[in-house]
Amino acid sequence: MPDSVGKSLSPTGLPHVTYHRHADVTGGWLRAATFGAMDGLVSNTALIAGVGASASAQTVVLSGVAGLLAGAFSMALGEYTSVTTANEQVDSEVRVERRSFLKNPTAEQVELVAMLQEMGMTTETAVKASEEIHRDENRAVNFHLVQELGVDPREKPSPWVAGGSSFVMFAIGAIIPLIPYLLGFESLWAGLACGGVGLLIAGAVAAKFTRKPIAVAGLRQLLFGAVAIAATYVVGILVGAVIT
Repeated sequence: MPDSVGKSLSPTGLPHVTYHRHADVTGGWLRAATFGAMDGLVSNTALIAGVGASASAQTVVLSGVAGLLAGAFSMALGEYTSVTTANEQVDSEVRVERRSFLKNPTAEQVELVAMLQEMGMTTETAVKASEEIHRDENRAVNFHLVQELGVDPREKPSPWVAGGSSFVMFAIGAIIPLIPYLLGFESLWAGLACGGVGLLIAGAVAAKFTRKPIAVAGLRQLLFGAVAIAATYVVGILVGAVIT
């Protein structure tokens, strides 16, 4: 039954904490979404800075829209392919482990005993636990892979989620520095300012999931983005001076 501090008793009589929750770290969407948003912001703001250093507003908008579409599709395809390849590799390791179970199940059980002992179990407890785990082959295979490779075949990220979140977030990030131009303000500095604000917000939103200080995360993203944008702007000025 629950006690006064938000705990309950497990079947063994030991207290079991029930009031905290963990974020989903296996779905693959957060990394893809964060990477997509940051890449969209940095790459398109830098593109606009480089083009706008020596080109007209119309050229800036055309380049920005082209960069948005090309980058979003490229990011989505890259994430989908990357996650799919990683999942296929996990599936391949599952097959390897199952073949090993069929050829020499005793060796696999002895191997698990050794791993459990390394975790701190006594030999007697490790042998008993290994026997119980190996009663179910699927559970045993999953447990071996978690211990040997650090991956759980039951928790593979979705390539569709990764690719879709990357596409959407890249497009959102890439359109932010274009907002002034789309509203009729043909100002490069306004676009760069929007990109900077977007980097601050993106860093702060990411901090919500990582539980890092919001100000530190936002300023870190702004700093990294500013370096890339400034470098591209300088290159744009130099190239513009050469070709004119």
